[in-house]
Amino acid sequence: MNINCKDYSGKCSCGRTHDLSTEKIFINQGALKNLENFLIENNLSDYTAAVYDTNTYSAKGITRIKVKQEIILDAENLHANETAVDKVLKQLEPNIKYILAIGAGTIHDIVRYSANFNNINFISCPTAASVDGFCSTVSAMTWKGYKKTMPGIAPIYVYADLDVISKAPIDLALSGIGDMIGKFTSLADWKISHAVTGEHYCDRISNMTLDSTLKIKEISGNINDDNNSETYKELIYGLLISGLAMQMMGNSRPASGSEHHISHLIEMEPKNLGLKNNASHGEKVGVATILISELYHDLALISADDISKYIKDYTPLKEKDLRPIFGELTESILEENKEDELKKVTKESLTKNWHKVQKIVLEIPDKGTLIEFFNSINAKSSLSDIGVEPKNLKILLDLSPLVRNRLTFNKIRRLIDYTV
Repeated sequence: MNINCKDYSGKCSCGRTHDLSTEKIFINQGALKNLENFLIENNLSDYTAAVYDTNTYSAKGITRIKVKQEIILDAENLHANETAVDKVLKQLEPNIKYILAIGAGTIHDIVRYSANFNNINFISCPTAASVDGFCSTVSAMTWKGYKKTMPGIAPIYVYADLDVISKAPIDLALSGIGDMIGKFTSLADWKISHAVTGEHYCDRISNMTLDSTLKIKEISGNINDDNNSETYKELIYGLLISGLAMQMMGNSRPASGSEHHISHLIEMEPKNLGLKNNASHGEKVGVATILISELYHDLALISADDISKYIKDYTPLKEKDLRPIFGELTESILEENKEDELKKVTKESLTKNWHKVQKIVLEIPDKGTLIEFFNSINAKSSLSDIGVEPKNLKILLDLSPLVRNRLTFNKIRRLIDYTV
């Protein structure tokens, strides 16, 4: 299965022209060997570096591509942060023109940032169907303790080797499924912001993301079967399409909303909040999607006739309120929210469009449906499952919108004086 990314470029009915940096995606058995042949045939091997972590480098059946340089990062406590980036940049030889990310999400974010920093080409080689960010143009980094989106570069090619991906630990595939199920709420957040503030919205991008999500939900019941190569092909295809949707948009808007903000807050582990976890990114997103779905469905019960009496005036964030909670991360929180998107929401617009908000929320699978789905594939479905104490639920719902200055229904909740 190959994807010609030019098919997704060009003028769109949404009024924008979508430009993609990724040229082609190859999803097949033996894709890594095909990449090695491509590099040799085009005399690129001597100008290419490959970045692995120790787990991937020693994985059974992995094709170690013959390149000029190999950079192997210790998988123990490896994160997409300034420490890992520094290790790559210091080791990278000066004549390198291409850098391969051979691994899962963390390796890709490290390489994407490093490639952009050095202005060199990046080729994606996902070894697990674990996240949807392989084709993204931005890097999801934890920079000096703060989870943020940082400059990156999209891969010019993606080589997804099904022989490798299908042999990865099942937990990684469940993470990818969780990441995709989160699109139900991220797309709802985007639609709600469009309805209430007029934020740019693209039906094509939204639909391709939703179609991929629905397909993955449909085939995920087979993920634990022995003969599941077709399931893995559909899963990695959907994850990569979601990444292309982000490229088309120019940011992560179609794929990341309130559910991701909860995951990011947990990953930041603010000392004063006592948030610790032992789960992957996608597992956290999956659980957060359940929490957000329940919250949104409860809020949508407010009638269109009553909503206006619950809407209060916007009040800016205050350092004195944040510092006891976020401590040394307070400055980053304030900087992120300096031009608060919430200020764009007016009482008149929210009241007028509340019926649209309710209709959008009804499109999100409810809490019971999501829990039943995750349980059916043996995936994590509660805060306890991901190592977070249930008593932190209110903290996660109330504070996670501050992690990213992106308008979500959960952020809009700051204007609604209503207890669910």
